[in-house]
Amino acid sequence: MTAETRLSLLDTWIQENNAIVKKWEQRDSVIQDNIQTLLKRCHLESHKLLRKIQGIPAVTDHVQLELTVVYNCCVFSLSQSQLSEAEQVLTQGLKRGLEMLGWDPPPGAGLAQFWSYVLAKPPGGSAVHSCLQQLLCFSWALWLATCQLAIIQDMQEALISLSEGLGDEGVGERRSAGAWREKSAPPRPQVVLDPRELRDILQICTVIAQGADWLVEGRCSEALCVLQTGPSLPAPRVQLAHTHFLSGLCLARTGCPQSALQCFRKAMEVDSRCVSALHQSILVYQQLGNTQAEIQGLHLLHSMLVLPPAVESGNPLLRPSSLLRGQSLSLLLSVPSPLGVLHSLALKNVLHGRLSEGAELYLDLLAELQSGDQHTSQVGVADALPLPRLAEVYLEAGSALLAAKRPADALALCDEVINTTLDLLPNKRLNLEEEEEEELGDGAEAGSVALGRLETVHWAGSAHLLQAHCQAHLKDWKQAVELYTRCINLVVKVCVLQKDGTPVPPGADPAPGRHRGSLLALRRLKGLALAGRGISFTQRDQLREALRDLQLSLQASAGCMQAELWLGEVLWRLGRKREATGSWQRAWSSSGEPPPEGLPLYLQDPQSGPSLDPADLQQRLEEFTLSLCPGGVS
Repeated sequence: MTAETRLSLLDTWIQENNAIVKKWEQRDSVIQDNIQTLLKRCHLESHKLLRKIQGIPAVTDHVQLELTVVYNCCVFSLSQSQLSEAEQVLTQGLKRGLEMLGWDPPPGAGLAQFWSYVLAKPPGGSAVHSCLQQLLCFSWALWLATCQLAIIQDMQEALISLSEGLGDEGVGERRSAGAWREKSAPPRPQVVLDPRELRDILQICTVIAQGADWLVEGRCSEALCVLQTGPSLPAPRVQLAHTHFLSGLCLARTGCPQSALQCFRKAMEVDSRCVSALHQSILVYQQLGNTQAEIQGLHLLHSMLVLPPAVESGNPLLRPSSLLRGQSLSLLLSVPSPLGVLHSLALKNVLHGRLSEGAELYLDLLAELQSGDQHTSQVGVADALPLPRLAEVYLEAGSALLAAKRPADALALCDEVINTTLDLLPNKRLNLEEEEEEELGDGAEAGSVALGRLETVHWAGSAHLLQAHCQAHLKDWKQAVELYTRCINLVVKVCVLQKDGTPVPPGADPAPGRHRGSLLALRRLKGLALAGRGISFTQRDQLREALRDLQLSLQASAGCMQAELWLGEVLWRLGRKREATGSWQRAWSSSGEPPPEGLPLYLQDPQSGPSLDPADLQQRLEEFTLSLCPGGVS
């Protein structure tokens, strides 16, 4: 090939390259929906041009053109998430670049070894040096996008030098191309993305990725040091918010909750859609016991999660999300689903006495579940606030409605659960063998079936229990006794057998295993049903039956304050006053104890129904105590 032909090809290919760059730079005149189409077209055209350039032997005169087109192709490939393609193009282009410069190939095959070799060589002229800087900058982007932070650390000195001097010649050449043409100077190949813009994004994204990795590894102090350099870097607001957010996580995990809250607040001030910072603020408020702030935060978090996802701004060629692909950051940024937040908000309100609001929130949650509109969050979804099974949500909602003195609505929800589970209930005794807990294979599958039937008994029994509570609230004692009895009859169908085939003794703790949680819940359910029926019998003056049920209730599930108080009332009415006073004293001594951990809302002590006046009980206790003293009232 003659020198004249090579020169002609060089000019033609430079014009083709610059035409592609110009086409992309005029994207503002393109409809937003067509931007991706334009991007794909430029991607294909740049790769087509590169194939033509590399279709002839490497020529020294073409080195600047070829390395510039390689850079542009790599940037387009990255924008399309074609990382393998970008790496292949980059590696092949660098090898040909060395060949054109007359340098021997490097001893290693990887990009890191290549750059260690090249950076030790003297610069090959300002234009070539500028092209190599651009490709080193893209190599940095490729390492970051493929989560190779160790290589970035090893190349830190070279990348710092790159950051300080990148782009002075190359950017000037690109921006001054028009002026050169006016002076009849030969055109220069232009780049599709300002390398300094790429460098700025890489710096902040590297800080974020490194900080996230160290944070997950538990190296909070080191993570905080690197993250605190973030705010001084030029960065988009979303990435700047990430540095404040991750700094807050470091402080929260090192026992500085107030400082963590300040960082989370900064993150939300910089980026109002930083829901991850809001979520972590809620967790800190929960840790500090600030219930009001926690509930307010949950309200705000839910309202933000149901908004349409935010559109990532900036240059479509360079989305920071395409560089930040690490699992550590995804894990730290994840938030609960909108439904999980709504459920947590409803539950918090009920547990802290905001009964009407909690009941309405539960109804909103059920409406969302029935509509199937789950809403898609703009960030990853975590299981920090997992949603209970649908039947359990119905039962919690029924309990909330009853606590808010809306028994008719609670009865309707319980009917839904009962009708759904009716055909799934066992017709006879459900035997569970303890050895199922350790079985594998077919035994494990059989255990899963048994667990499903056990949960069905739990849900149906709980629905009957809540309906009985509703009837007690309405003072229909006959109907209450009937419904409590249905619940008890369901629960006693479950029988846990020991390895020798004999039933586990009453009151014995279930063996560890997959059934333990459900069996403990059934025991609590049985205790509440017996207590409720005993209280109902008391209202009907059936004291013997009441005494039996209240005693059985405390055997099944000790620590129920209401059962203990009403047992004392029944004993008092039966003339067994010494036993009655002992029962009341036991109830008062256990009044400050927290409920069993992990107890569902519908299995906690009912907040409705008949109650005893503590002042009256105290007065009777004092009078009885005085009567026992010598000379006291008889």
